[in-house]
Amino acid sequence: MAEIVNLRQARKQKKRAGDKERAAENRALHGLTKTEKAMEKDRRDAEARRLEGHRRTPEDGSPDQ
Repeated sequence: MAEIVNLRQARKQKKRAGDKERAAENRALHGLTKTEKAMEKDRRDAEARRLEGHRRTPEDGSPDQ
């Protein structure tokens, strides 16, 4: 005899498998290691400090004297 299959459950299982596969692909494409994240944060912070150092007036708007 053939095994009875609940089509609703089969569709959900198929969707979950596809979602897992898509998530793995996205992690490979967009994921960064902890070290890479730290390096990127340091780079952004250094760029912000450099930009702030070139301002003509402080951020609060008062003259710099």
